[in-house]
Amino acid sequence: MTAKYPRIRRYVTATPWAIRPWVLAVITELVAYRAAGGRLSRAEIEERIGARAPTTGRVRSGPVAVIPLHGVIVHRADLFTDISGASSIERFRARLNEALADQAVASILIDIDSPGGTVDGVIEMAEEIRAARGGEKPIRAIANTEAASAAYWLGAQADELIVSPSGEVGSIGVWSAHVDRSKFDEIVGVKTTLISSGKYKGEGNPFEPLGEEARDAMQADVDRYYQHFIADVAKGRGVSKAKVEKDFGEGRMVGPAQALAAGMVDRVASFEETLSRLRGVKRSTANNKSHRFRFSYV
Repeated sequence: MTAKYPRIRRYVTATPWAIRPWVLAVITELVAYRAAGGRLSRAEIEERIGARAPTTGRVRSGPVAVIPLHGVIVHRADLFTDISGASSIERFRARLNEALADQAVASILIDIDSPGGTVDGVIEMAEEIRAARGGEKPIRAIANTEAASAAYWLGAQADELIVSPSGEVGSIGVWSAHVDRSKFDEIVGVKTTLISSGKYKGEGNPFEPLGEEARDAMQADVDRYYQHFIADVAKGRGVSKAKVEKDFGEGRMVGPAQALAAGMVDRVASFEETLSRLRGVKRSTANNKSHRFRFSYV
């Protein structure tokens, strides 16, 4: 039986990713499981990769618009979003633009809890956030609790970047994976013959080992997106590209204290503390346990 969703499987294995490696490994397994006919519930997907059910619209707490950026980041909402529990950049962009246009909103807080995602659309979204900051509506972002790879790429463009005390930021880097299934096909007695036109049209296919020229081409793509990544982070954080490469974790996640010392974030604070500060509300230490924020969905 032919596995389903060949385009999605190709997308996962051939696309450059700005994501934590273990998450992509799980996504690959989830897609293979779905292609074979299996299905997981939303709760089961969340258990594996920490995806959250999409929030319907942005959230407003007083004058603060809270925009979620949760789970794996992809360019557009489609079947892959359903399979992986991902969030799309197009939805995030719509929420940000709504908040910028809303006269009742005084400031914006991007609530990030994401391991990163694909590079598609991230360069453009980072530029949009950077262009919108410094205006009448300050844009803050908080790693609550994880802003990794593509998520940090976007969060670094805000006027201010906060990390929660138990949070992490970083994982700056881009990578891609090639799946060679030729040995498996040989074992099960399947032989695939590729018929293509164009010198490189069939390169990188999963039915044969990765050739040197194909590997070099994939490496060039990864390097190109990585240069965009570090350049955007450098612009967003107001530092040199060399500092980003040397002091911003070198592909690793970084805890709050180290991130603050390196200039990767501006402060360490919880989501609740940050929201109180933006709303101009001081939390009563005598009433912390009963303190709750009221949100309105718009």
